[in-house]
Amino acid sequence: MPGPDDSLLAGVTVLDFTRVLAGPYCTRLLSDLGARVIKIERPGEGDDTRRGHAQMEEGRADQATYFIRINAGKSSLALDLSHPKAREVVLDLARAADVVVENFLPGVVAKLGCDYAALSAVKPGLVYCSISGFGQSGPLRHQPAFHHIVNAMSGIMYLEQQSDPAPRPGYLQAADVLAGTHAFGAILAALWRRAQTGRGAYLDVSMLECLVGAEDINYGGMLNAGNEYPGPRPGMVVHGIGGRHVAMQTVGAPQLWARLVAMMGRPELETDARFATPAGRREHWAELHAIICGFLDRFKTVEEAVAALTAARVPAATVLSPAEVVAHPHLAERQAFPLIDHPGRGAVRITAVPFHVDHRPVTPRGPAPYRVGEHTRAVLSEVLGYSRERIEELGRLGTIEIPAAS
Repeated sequence: MPGPDDSLLAGVTVLDFTRVLAGPYCTRLLSDLGARVIKIERPGEGDDTRRGHAQMEEGRADQATYFIRINAGKSSLALDLSHPKAREVVLDLARAADVVVENFLPGVVAKLGCDYAALSAVKPGLVYCSISGFGQSGPLRHQPAFHHIVNAMSGIMYLEQQSDPAPRPGYLQAADVLAGTHAFGAILAALWRRAQTGRGAYLDVSMLECLVGAEDINYGGMLNAGNEYPGPRPGMVVHGIGGRHVAMQTVGAPQLWARLVAMMGRPELETDARFATPAGRREHWAELHAIICGFLDRFKTVEEAVAALTAARVPAATVLSPAEVVAHPHLAERQAFPLIDHPGRGAVRITAVPFHVDHRPVTPRGPAPYRVGEHTRAVLSEVLGYSRERIEELGRLGTIEIPAAS
């Protein structure tokens, strides 16, 4: 049994059939908390994101920072799931695993023989999580989905159009990260139940429902006969000062409006019929927005405005570029960009998981897999107890890939 000083998930083995972002983000969280994550990659190609933005080594096309960041700490087993001999390897892996995560289109894992029914038959206590764009049931279940597609269908793209002439793509891949995070939480809850009862679980996570659930106003109101609540969001301000921008907020807590009125030296606004209530301020937001921006124009710099607003306990921040975020002393103190080893670069920086445990940052368990199948031999021998001869035979048959010198 894990000791009290071990990682939170020490002793947990995760079989990871995922690719791109939603599933790999989930399993990165599990890995950083101490789980052993065995990532199944396609021989030769590996995860799609290996070939993405910003390659870390000249002459290679499989070392994208995208892949390295999301797959730190995992072991790579190159296994051709379509090969006739792969099924017995998958079943052996399932017997050794506590958790399975997959994000294929619904129905694919059944064809490959690694669905919940097949794997739970050999490991009844298995916690099995499927992540997909629209869930495992319903008429949209077979539709391919990335965040952009889910964002369009969630209503969020429509709401974010605001005053633009047409909807536009969002930058943040929120549907994937939310789905990965929800899957992570559900897996931990299922492991807790298994610890109490021995019973496994099948988990079905929908990216669409994650994104709908993240919207905080519209759906709650509309589901109960309320009106649509379109953008822009009343109470939220982004204003330019001296070539930069300040973001500030007057909603979210009942005291904020009173604090802002006092700071502006405009006590009459509190009793102004247009602005005396939250509903009134929403209805007359265009007029109020102009008043607030006029006040902000008194400041010479964004930093001066943020300092004054913060002193008055009105939430405010400078709009930062990614380069400024990376250099920010607050994130440096939080160790938000840890170093991991990389054979071609010596070390690379990645983003940390967004929580500390026992007053310490959580750091990756190790580097991302350098080569597709880098750990194939080690996983099959150490985890499954396969002999050298059996591993070599699987390699000759093309079931697995064993990189040279692995």
